[in-house]
Amino acid sequence: MRKIIFSLVSLLGALALAGCGDDESKSAFIVCESTYALCTTAKCEPGDGSTDTVSCACDVKTGYSAGQKPCTKEAQTAKGKEISSRYYPIKSYVACSNDRPWAWCLDKPCIVDPNDATKASCACAVTKSKDPYVVVTDRYTDSTCTTDLWSSATVADATDLTDFLRSNEHLKPFDIEVLNTPN
Repeated sequence: MRKIIFSLVSLLGALALAGCGDDESKSAFIVCESTYALCTTAKCEPGDGSTDTVSCACDVKTGYSAGQKPCTKEAQTAKGKEISSRYYPIKSYVACSNDRPWAWCLDKPCIVDPNDATKASCACAVTKSKDPYVVVTDRYTDSTCTTDLWSSATVADATDLTDFLRSNEHLKPFDIEVLNTPN
């Protein structure tokens, strides 16, 4: 298996420091500090019967993260404690070039599990793209791109976000290892 190392770090969304004035208006991304749901490795399942939305099992984290919207505070709703899904830099991924659906979770609403405050269920949009998309993992198998419905982003989105993060003082990207060569 041929390994390619890229300096790309972001899967979902991108950022600009909260309150950074002119720089904020030039970027579609925002970096800020909050409690958020991290969905970069989340498997997703059909949720409320909708074909447009799936439920993704995400991890609850606190700290700096990136998104296309500003951080929000935790909010108590009729469904439970709500937080937003945001992005944190990744270290490796598999690039998938097929027509399988994947889930777009960035900035989506998530309900914290009342029995396990480290887990959240996020309502993510089902997406299909002709562009290669990423599955965040630390190993490649022949079935990585052909099984399960994953929270994801396109390779181009990941590259754009990584490029943006390179100039951020609070959230720096890792050198990303691409575990396969996309077709």
